[in-house]
Amino acid sequence: MSGTINPDSVTFSDLSRNPRAVAERASRLGRVRVTHRDAHDFYLTAADREERRDETLATASRIFIALMKHDPGARELLRAMPDVFPWVRHLSAEEVRAFTLELVEALSDAAELDLDSSINEVIAGWRATARIKADPQQREEAVRSTSGDFGPVEVHP
Repeated sequence: MSGTINPDSVTFSDLSRNPRAVAERASRLGRVRVTHRDAHDFYLTAADREERRDETLATASRIFIALMKHDPGARELLRAMPDVFPWVRHLSAEEVRAFTLELVEALSDAAELDLDSSINEVIAGWRATARIKADPQQREEAVRSTSGDFGPVEVHP
């Protein structure tokens, strides 16, 4: 495989020329990144490995949801959030709790419904809130009352 970029990668051309060798490599390594000059890279992996990964994510999300239902567990999750997301220090305790719950629910959706994008949206939204709250000028601007009509709202799918 001449176009190999690193030991865990092959080019799309490598896959096209020698799919059996690439599949064997993916099986041996667990997964192989397939790079493509004109498109996003993707991973080639065994289905059973991905199924185990999905089961692991589902189990972890179920554990977190169960912990959130019981106060002592929720406190431990809340205490861990600043270690994972240092910017939560700019959020109130109630906001950190809301963020934690939203994140756990998004993890559950990723595991149970295959909706990975919601995790990034939850994190980005709360990070933006923390950024605004961390900057006194942005915070003042964000809480300033407005009046009038700002025009139609554009909705993007």
